[in-house]
Amino acid sequence: MPSQGVLHALILNEVFGFSASEIGTNQRWASLKSSNFLCSSSKPQNLSRFVCVSSQNGGLRENTGEVGRRDGVIIVDHGSRRKESNVMLNEFVKIFKHKTGYEIVELAHMELAEPSIRDVFQSCVKQGSHHVIVSPFFLSPGRHWSQDIPSLSAEATKEHPGVAYIVTAPLGLRELLVDVVNDRIKHCLKHVAGDADECSVCAKTGKFVLKL
Repeated sequence: MPSQGVLHALILNEVFGFSASEIGTNQRWASLKSSNFLCSSSKPQNLSRFVCVSSQNGGLRENTGEVGRRDGVIIVDHGSRRKESNVMLNEFVKIFKHKTGYEIVELAHMELAEPSIRDVFQSCVKQGSHHVIVSPFFLSPGRHWSQDIPSLSAEATKEHPGVAYIVTAPLGLRELLVDVVNDRIKHCLKHVAGDADECSVCAKTGKFVLKL
């Protein structure tokens, strides 16, 4: 079993793509410990990155860079009192599961709506997961990512000794998002020009109008 420092380095390298120099010289660690988890934050080049790993029964298995057949994946957003917002995550998770082929994929809302992180963590374990990957459906690394979701995940894992988990980075700055935003802009302009139907987000809302 690798030491805590080696385990941290492996996770930062394999999951987040830290280089050896970032791991060795540019990181600042802050550790929180309880009976079954540890959390570490690192801020190379002023970018906060956060990872939580259960340390019971050896914690995470050796990282292969792939999601295992019985690994559970939880996609978590903020949650809303507006039903339509919550339904959108449900639809995204269906697409995600179909595209990736992952067997155990669940959605969770951090607050304001069900199911909670605790609920779906339990669901993953019931389906046979010993390793759970919590993926925040957030763009920026704000407080919900750095504090709230790790805290809720830690509470959830207390009920399942021997189950390891990790909270991944948020969506962040990725070139793929440029294509997504540009595609949205072009579609909306085509709709205004009468060359395309309303998208599923705007359909029947009466919200999408060109203001002169």
